[in-house]
Amino acid sequence: MTPLPDRYCPLDGVRVPGASLAWCCPSCHGPLDLDFSPTPATLKSLTGRVNSLWRYAETLPLSQPSISLGEGRTPLVSLTDTVSAKLDYMTPTLSFKDRGAVMLAELALRAGPRRVVADSSGNAGTSVAAYCARARLPCTVYVPLGTSAKKLEQMEAHGARVETVDGGREAAAAAARRAADEPDTFYASHVYNPYFLHGTKTYVHELWEDLGGRLPDVLVLPVGNGTLLLGAALAVSELFGAGLLDRRPALWGVQAAAVAPLAHAWEAGAEELTGTTAAAPTLAEGIAITRPPRARQILRAVRDSGGAFLTVTEDQIRHAQLDLASRGLYVETTGAASWAAARQGALGGKSAVVPLCGAGLKSGLARA
Repeated sequence: MTPLPDRYCPLDGVRVPGASLAWCCPSCHGPLDLDFSPTPATLKSLTGRVNSLWRYAETLPLSQPSISLGEGRTPLVSLTDTVSAKLDYMTPTLSFKDRGAVMLAELALRAGPRRVVADSSGNAGTSVAAYCARARLPCTVYVPLGTSAKKLEQMEAHGARVETVDGGREAAAAAARRAADEPDTFYASHVYNPYFLHGTKTYVHELWEDLGGRLPDVLVLPVGNGTLLLGAALAVSELFGAGLLDRRPALWGVQAAAVAPLAHAWEAGAEELTGTTAAAPTLAEGIAITRPPRARQILRAVRDSGGAFLTVTEDQIRHAQLDLASRGLYVETTGAASWAAARQGALGGKSAVVPLCGAGLKSGLARA
C-alpha cells in the first residue's frame, strides 16, 4: 500500500506524518493541508473507468478503495441557456459531503482507531455515519441543538451515536475537538482534515470531463466552512497546472445574508475575518458558519480566481427552492442558495454551474 503523504500547516509550515492521528497543527492548532501534487489523467485515458469519483485515481491521495458506495459522477442539467446545475444530491446519502466522507472513512479504516468522531450541522454527519457503517467503524457525531430531525434520524439509522450539544454549530465543533484529543480517536473533520478537500475536488474533475475538457466561466459555490470551494480551487489548479485547461474559472462564493462573515471580510478587502459574526437563524443552515477555520484560504482562493462573494436573503433562498422544484429539482434550502445567487443577474451572460448539494427530503420545503 502506498505510504500516506505528510500533512502540513499552511500558516507556519509545521509538518505532521501521514499516518498520525493528529488532527490539527501542533503549534497554532489550525487546519492542515496535504503535501500532494498530482497530475490528472487526460480525457482519453478516462474512457472505460469505474463510474464513481475513483475514476480520477491519479488525483486522489488514497488508492484501492474498500468502502466505496459508488459516490460521484452526478448528473449535469441545464437551468438556462448559460447556467447548468450539477445534481450533487444524487449521491448515496443525498448530499455532496459523500465525496469527502468516503476519503475520511477510508483513511480512518487504515489508521484503525478505537472510534471515529465528527461534528456537523447535518449533512457531513450523515455522510460520515454512513461511511463509518460501511467500514464497520464506531462513530459519534456531535450536532448542535436544532439540527434537522431527518438528518438525526439518518445518522442514527447508520448506527452512529448522536451527541446533541446545547448551543450552535461552534459549540458542537468544540465538543468534537475535545473528544478528538482522547487517545486512539480519529477526528473525521470535514474542515480540519485535508483529505476531505481532495474528495470534494472531484466535483470539478467531473465537470471538466462532462464538458469535454473545459470549465464554465464561473463556478457558483455555497460557502460555510468552504470545503466545496477549496476543493474546486484544488481541482482547477491541478487541471490548469497539467495543461488540461486553457483558462481558470472565477469562483463565486455564496453566503446567506444572515450569516456572512466571509462576504463581510471580502467587502472590507481583508485577508482574514473582520469583527465578530453572531449566529443567526437562516434557511441555509448548512453554511451558517460564523468563524470558518479556513477563512484565509477561502478568501485567497476567491481573490486569486478573479471571483467574488454574493449574499442571498431568506426570501431569495425560499423563492429559489420553489423555482428549482418547479423545474423538477427538489433540493434542501442550503442547496438552493447558489441558484438564488445566480438568479440575481450578476452573471451577465457568463456561463456558470451551480451545485445542488442536498436533497429536499433532508429539510423539507421552506414556508413563508
